[in-house]
Amino acid sequence: MLNPALFTQTAIDARRDEFENALPYRHLVVDNFLTPEGADSLNKNFPTVDELKTHWRSLNESKAEGSDFNQFHETFRKLKQDIFSEKLYNWITQVTGIKDVFITDDSMGAGLHQGSDGSFLDIHIDFNFHHKKNVHRRLNLLIYLEPDWKEEYGGYLELWNANMTNCDKKVAPVFNRCVIFETNEISYHGYGKVSLPEGKTRKSFFTYFYTNEWAEAVPYHDTIFKARPEEGTMKKIKTDVKETLKNTAKTTLKKLGIDF
Repeated sequence: MLNPALFTQTAIDARRDEFENALPYRHLVVDNFLTPEGADSLNKNFPTVDELKTHWRSLNESKAEGSDFNQFHETFRKLKQDIFSEKLYNWITQVTGIKDVFITDDSMGAGLHQGSDGSFLDIHIDFNFHHKKNVHRRLNLLIYLEPDWKEEYGGYLELWNANMTNCDKKVAPVFNRCVIFETNEISYHGYGKVSLPEGKTRKSFFTYFYTNEWAEAVPYHDTIFKARPEEGTMKKIKTDVKETLKNTAKTTLKKLGIDF
């Protein structure tokens, strides 16, 4: 299901340069990542919001998520097979320079995200390693699967600078667009509240790439949300308190060997 044009040496060289020189942190935007037939099939067979198992509703996010590919249309299992392949792993290494990447075959490896009208995901950095498998999270890959995305819908992927003072780049979640970005201690990202007509949702396939390399890893932390500068003092205080309590609790549980 992957677009064969990705794998030419000329394309790989161009993508490598784009990734390495991107700001505010290393990332890559690739249109037509999948074959047209594959992307169309994924859209047509995308589960409804209600069919996805997990629904996040909190101060900092509102979206649905699912990762049980046995419950999805066979097209998604075909995509997963292509994504979990040595061919793509090698492509990722050539483009990003990150060696020996792999994806965990669980809910922290790949799945689907979907947001209906009002969905949002506040700015955050991601958990830095898989708390059960103890492997280092290095990259996110997102493929957007809602056709005819309009500017007025919002929901652009926002890439913020390291001190969270400015959104340096916005990426529209247009159909069959893939975004790959490095996950580290400054890779702040998220999306604002969407405004969608009936029948439209913000659909995406996600996967996270890991390595066993720990030379530059910091101590474990879960997702850390941050309020945007314009969101006010109360939102900032509530977010900071919530995130401190959550991360303290999860770090303690991990040290004690308690599953969460």
